[in-house]
Amino acid sequence: MKNNTISAVDLTYQYGDLIAVDHVNFEVQEGEIFGFLGPNGAGKTTVVRLLTGQISPSEGQAVVLGWDISKFPKKVQANLGISFETTNLYEQMNAVENLELFSRLFGIRNFKAMPLLEKVGLSGREKERVSNYSKGMKQRLMLARALVNQPRILFLDEPTDGLDPVSAKTIHTIINESAERGATVFLTTHDMVEADKLSHRVAFINQGKIEALDQPAVLKRQFGKRVLAVEIEKPDGETETVKIELDGRESEQAIARLFTQYKVLTAHTEEATLEDIFIEITGRGLLG
Repeated sequence: MKNNTISAVDLTYQYGDLIAVDHVNFEVQEGEIFGFLGPNGAGKTTVVRLLTGQISPSEGQAVVLGWDISKFPKKVQANLGISFETTNLYEQMNAVENLELFSRLFGIRNFKAMPLLEKVGLSGREKERVSNYSKGMKQRLMLARALVNQPRILFLDEPTDGLDPVSAKTIHTIINESAERGATVFLTTHDMVEADKLSHRVAFINQGKIEALDQPAVLKRQFGKRVLAVEIEKPDGETETVKIELDGRESEQAIARLFTQYKVLTAHTEEATLEDIFIEITGRGLLG
């Protein structure tokens, strides 16, 4: 049985009169990719700051790697890798120098930067100043830097935002490899396709509270609607796509009528997306 690496127990944080995180409870296991989803202002960033020891809770407790992080932040932080959406690299240094600097901060001896840079696709560009890098290259270097200490928990905030498909695929591969070696990956993203593809479980946070938490497939079955999308050709030659809920009381009759009355060009089932589920549960979109 896998161990929990993160336990949030009635985790609460207030900014004055505003309760940004409201008695949140969840656990994350080693080797798990955990998607933490919600719109701006929902409390995602505050939860991450609590779990990484940047702030202390108003109430409750965050136990990370067996330690109360508000009491033993240094012990925990030595085992964390963090990559935020906003890059904070030393841009007048090259990639190797950036990684070597962080290795010294972690007290790592005999550190070799090139294997990490090869992993993120930056070999051949390692001696260039980071200021000359594209956004995608900087994002990949941020991820490499987060892996310097071979972290037991990897916190990633919007790791592929605005990246080209090749860069995004590289980062997805590293995320999966990290989980396979036993690291926990705590992923915050607005990309619902990415979250669905990568996450073993997802949590929806809205107005500081966890609204739902489960495997993506389970949430879709519980809250989603199965739909059959049928593209038909009408008598005037125009085409139209008709969608029929498969769980409706008259779905069979509706499907039969379409296939009888029209020329059917294509037919395929559609499932709810995580965005659909979030709206169903909270009444608002993930970008709203």
